[in-house]
Amino acid sequence: MNISLNQLTNQNISLIENNLNENKELIITVDGEERFVIMLREHYQYLRECELEVALYQSKSCLERGDFVIESVDDHIKRITE
Repeated sequence: MNISLNQLTNQNISLIENNLNENKELIITVDGEERFVIMLREHYQYLRECELEVALYQSKSCLERGDFVIESVDDHIKRITE
């Protein structure tokens, strides 16, 4: 669902609430370009948890493949800045 910036400023917050009852996310357009996303905090939190699950899965996969480096902090800083 998309709403324009003009609709958002000309109508009250009920436009957002009514649309979020039917959609998980609202996309706000500015000059016809999709610029912002509005969602309920609970849905945002769910997406953040999904990101963390993916990061954990990727980390475990790296460990299983042996795709990691054991080094000192100084060596790590040197490696990533070169």
